[in-house]
Order: sequence, then structure tokens, then C-alpha cells
Amino acid sequence: MAGAYDDRDGMIWMDGKLIPWRDANVHILTHAMHYASSVFEGERAYGGTIFKSREHSVRLRRSANMIDFDIPYSVDEIETAKADVMAANGLSDAYVRAVAWRGAGEDMGVASARNPVRMAVACWEWGAYYGDAKMKGARLDISKWKRPSPETIPSHAKAAGLYMICTMSKHAAEARGCSDAMMFDYRGYVAEATGANIFFVKDGEVHTPTPDCFLNGITRQTVIGMLKDLQIKVHERHIMPEELEGFEQCWLTGTAAEVTPVGRIGDYNFEVGAMARDIATRYEQLVRA
Repeated sequence: MAGAYDDRDGMIWMDGKLIPWRDANVHILTHAMHYASSVFEGERAYGGTIFKSREHSVRLRRSANMIDFDIPYSVDEIETAKADVMAANGLSDAYVRAVAWRGAGEDMGVASARNPVRMAVACWEWGAYYGDAKMKGARLDISKWKRPSPETIPSHAKAAGLYMICTMSKHAAEARGCSDAMMFDYRGYVAEATGANIFFVKDGEVHTPTPDCFLNGITRQTVIGMLKDLQIKVHERHIMPEELEGFEQCWLTGTAAEVTPVGRIGDYNFEVGAMARDIATRYEQLVRA
């Protein structure tokens, strides 16, 4: 599948039924377009099975609750929708995007309680998120934008509006020849990349930021479990910017990113070392098991 995302062959599940890809449209006065009242999930299927699919469906509904709406489909119904859309498109290895939002209705101000909640699921083929970085190590810029305080946003929701500064950060990074950007949080601690969590290695032990103001990713949790099974010590803690110089290896985790080694962040260089490669390989084996 190739071309613009609004002009492709295939089927999309929308509001309870499969419809032709090009017909999956919303009205210009859709509330989510104006006020970011939308949540989503990014998932990957390997050999016909979506990795940790049910966890993603549960999180989608929870994210919606965090931004004050209820998705009118149960976890089981969402699971069925994902399976149906993959089958309709004949895909077994795919990226799956489930999205729910407040649609157009009687309200067109900030409040939107009378507007219908809508949902869609699409899937498509998508290769490595960072291209050949899995072998060479991704190059990251350092964003000028910071992850905000959880007192200002629902930071643990996978909500569309929270990605505005991520888009701007990634655009700035790409303009500098980087794959992505690392972000600090509102206190100045290392937080995450624009769409992936981050890990560091020093003296055989792993350090990763505490997810107290950003999403505790499903892939992040999976990798921490793998490390602990391997008896590798994992420190979940606040990481200061000056510590970057002392770390030996680094990698990113996320559904799209999977496990991607990092070779450089700003002026700091990292080895694409044995642990990063091993975890990336083990993760690949796990998702395809």
C-alpha cells in the first residue's frame, strides 16, 4: 500500500462497520478537529496477531475516560473490529491504528457533551519507523519543548492533543538531519522521545526515566520485564541532562519504534552495543513467538 493516506484501496472499520478506505471521512466541524477531543492507539501485528492487542484496547478506553468521554464499544468489540479490518485488508504483518473522537453534533464550542463519540480502526503495512537506525543507531536532536506537568494535561492518556509539541519537535529534528528528538520534562529531567520511551546503559545496568508525566508505554513495560527476566538491574528514576555524558548505550522503545538503538543525542554519542542489540533481537523474537 502506498500513496497519500486518504487515497488508498482497502477497508476501514468506522462506527461499527467496514467501509471503503476513501469513504472514511468526517465533517469539517468535527469537535476533535477543533478542540483535540481524540484518543488513539498504535499497534503492530506480527504473523496475524496484534502484539498485546487487548492491553491496547483497554488503554484506548481508559484514555477516553481521562479526557472525559466514553467509547461506545467494549474491549471485546474493539478487538473484533481490529481483527475484521486486518482480514478485510488481507494483512498479517501490519500497523493498526484505532482512534476515537468527539464528532460533529449539537455543540460547537469547547463543551461537547451532546456530540456523538465516534471510532475507527485502520491498518496498513509499515516498515521500520527509523529506517536503518536499528543497525546504525538513530540520531536524536534535543527538543526545545518540554513535557508538561500532569497538573496541566492528562499526561497518561494517549490523547491526540498531547502530540502537538511532539510534531513540532520532530519537524525541527528532521530539519537538522536527525530521526527524532529527545524531550526533557517541565522540571528539566530527561523524559522521552516524541513517540517513544528511552533507556540508557551504564556499567551493565539500565536506567530509564520515571513515567510520572508522560506515557508509560506498553513496549516500555514489556522491555523492562525482559530485562528483569535476564537479571539485569533496571533503575526507573529521574535522570538529569548532565548524566547523558556518562551513559554508554541508549535505545528507544515503542510500538512503531519497537526497540531501536540510539547512536547520538545532541552532542552525546552512544555505542550501538551488545545489550541494545540483544534486547532488540529478543523483542523481535517475542513479538513473533
